[in-house]
Amino acid sequence: MDADGTRTAIQLPEGSWWDWDVIAWDSGQLRLAADHDLTYHHGLELIFGDPIFVSCPSGFRDPAFRSPSPDELLKVTRQFGGVPPIVVAFEAEAGGQEPVSCLIAAERLDIVQETVLRYWHEDADPDQRFAPWVTPPGQ
Repeated sequence: MDADGTRTAIQLPEGSWWDWDVIAWDSGQLRLAADHDLTYHHGLELIFGDPIFVSCPSGFRDPAFRSPSPDELLKVTRQFGGVPPIVVAFEAEAGGQEPVSCLIAAERLDIVQETVLRYWHEDADPDQRFAPWVTPPGQ
């Protein structure tokens, strides 16, 4: 937490969080998923509650999280009318020649480490979570 009470830098749990994508985004939340390979599952979610400002691609690799610059804080402060409780900045690979700078401001941030399957699996444990787009057969 910064001196002004804003949480700007995040600490990820141990793991190989190289591959990232947006798996849900509406007025109530922005949900980012990560793992070393997103083909079959993901093991980490950053859930930004009540996002105020979002500037990031829908998929990216190898983000370097950092505290936002004074200019970035000013940008979201103007948008929000004050400093939001959560402001996260990072650079990431997004397919171009240069890394892209990303900025997210929100009311809350939850970090969830759990395996979430990205495809239907008949033999999955009854408590197994699936990605939002996975629909069990017959539903």
